[in-house]
Amino acid sequence: MAAKKQSLFALADLMPVSTLAMCAALLTGCAKPTTNAAEPRLPAGSILLTGAGATFPSPLYSRWFATYHQEYPQTYVKYTPVGSAEGVRRFIGKNISEDQAVDFGASDAAMQDAELAQADNNVLMVPATAGCVVLGYNLPGLQGTLRLSRQAYAGIFLGEIKNWNDPLIAQSNPGARLPNLTIATVVRQDGSGTTFAFTKHLDAISERWRSQYGPATLVNWPGDAMRASGNEGVAGLIEKSEGSIGYMGYEFARRIALPVASLENKEGKFVDPSAESCTAALATVQLPDNLRAFVPDPSGKNSYPIVTFSWILLHKKYASAETAAAIRDLFRWCLLDGQKYAPALDYLPLPASVAQKALVALNSINSGG
Repeated sequence: MAAKKQSLFALADLMPVSTLAMCAALLTGCAKPTTNAAEPRLPAGSILLTGAGATFPSPLYSRWFATYHQEYPQTYVKYTPVGSAEGVRRFIGKNISEDQAVDFGASDAAMQDAELAQADNNVLMVPATAGCVVLGYNLPGLQGTLRLSRQAYAGIFLGEIKNWNDPLIAQSNPGARLPNLTIATVVRQDGSGTTFAFTKHLDAISERWRSQYGPATLVNWPGDAMRASGNEGVAGLIEKSEGSIGYMGYEFARRIALPVASLENKEGKFVDPSAESCTAALATVQLPDNLRAFVPDPSGKNSYPIVTFSWILLHKKYASAETAAAIRDLFRWCLLDGQKYAPALDYLPLPASVAQKALVALNSINSGG
């Protein structure tokens, strides 16, 4: 790809103020398709790729797309973090408005067979990154890290454990001064791949969760759960709500220095989320041919128990040869050069075996569909 420098000034009037501010801060190329005559055109020889979906990997995707545009200025990428379920809906492309049309989607929940059929099976799911889902909490005065057994955190989100000084929590935290305070759970109100990853884990460890709820991107949570949009919304609500606990991508807790719980894994060990413990959880993954793999309850004494891949949703065939080539080039860079940016943002570089399978699949994308 050519690397001739281009300016972003022509795109400035295309975006809402909040999105434009984010784009300017990240130096990423953002714009809408130029189907509307009132919108300014892209610089000659440029191409715009639009995507939408998961909030979980959005900080990493913002870094990737900004850096890629700096290296290949003729490619502009607009990514809107609207949640995995909405990203899948826009990617399928049925009954959407013109401004919701995308070239790629993103989801932390791999598309199900019924969704693939809705998209005429013209779908390629490419794992792009991975991360861990953590339980952030707000308990002022608690010394040290909160430890939660599998029975305890499943009970909290089932609405069975209602107070912070419950004996089941206390037994894993000897000597800790747990307050006589009602537990307030914070959950997602939008369809979310992070929710899917968390409930997929609960489904694996709790028979009651499995019988009543199962894994899902959107859950009718028991009790009086507080709801927020996006990982960032959950983290922010916990930060200002004493006695609260909720699930989110690790990087969102780290951003605001939110305490996160040490969780009991399959081997009965309490493990803190870290690059090492989350990588250990993914070490034994065998990726099938369709690239759809879940790790709901990883084995290994050093493994953190809640990890997930995050997928980019692509078409096997694109109507435009130019779009097909630009998509292949962009995500080949993400799978190779882009992985080095993951650790600094608290994501996990893909295991080499997973990245290699993803590259093979990516190279099969062509035009004509």
